[in-house]
Amino acid sequence: MRSRYSAFVLGDVDYLLHTWHPSTRPGQFELDDTLRWTRLDIERVESGGPFDSAGLVEFTAYCRQGGMRSAQHEVSRFTRVARQWYYLDAEG
Repeated sequence: MRSRYSAFVLGDVDYLLHTWHPSTRPGQFELDDTLRWTRLDIERVESGGPFDSAGLVEFTAYCRQGGMRSAQHEVSRFTRVARQWYYLDAEG
């Protein structure tokens, strides 16, 4: 989760697509370069340990855009395939 947040901060679309599970990965993906991510708060983690095949991360990511502050709250689901974790989707 933290590595994907860092990819959003750095604008690394290739990494985001590479760590997105193929079953839910979009064909293309663009970031809004006017958004500046400023902080990530991990609020809850379920599973996702070394012997798990699935995990869940609840987080709030904070950003600024045009002088305005905002936040995105999400519960993300992850799955592990061949020792690699992938973002699957958001609950809800």
